[in-house]
Amino acid sequence: GAVAETFRVIQGAVTEEYVRSTQGVFQFELSGDGGGTWYIDLKTKGGSAGFGKPPVTADVVMSMSSADFVKMFT
Repeated sequence: GAVAETFRVIQGAVTEEYVRSTQGVFQFELSGDGGGTWYIDLKTKGGSAGFGKPPVTADVVMSMSSADFVKMFT
C-alpha cells in the first residue's frame, strides 16, 4: 500500500549523516488504510524505518490518518 511504499522510500533515504544530525526517533500511529504503528529511527546507528514499535523509545509520537501521512511525505 501507499504507507508501506512511503516507508520503503524513507528507509532507502536514511543515511548516517541524517542519523548524526537528527538524533530523533519518530513514531506514527496511523489510522485508515495501511494504518498501525510505524516508525523512523534517526538515532540508532545506521537508522531504520518500518512497521511496528521503534527499537528504542520514541522522542515524538504523531497520530494521523494514513492518507495525511502519505501527503506529508510526498
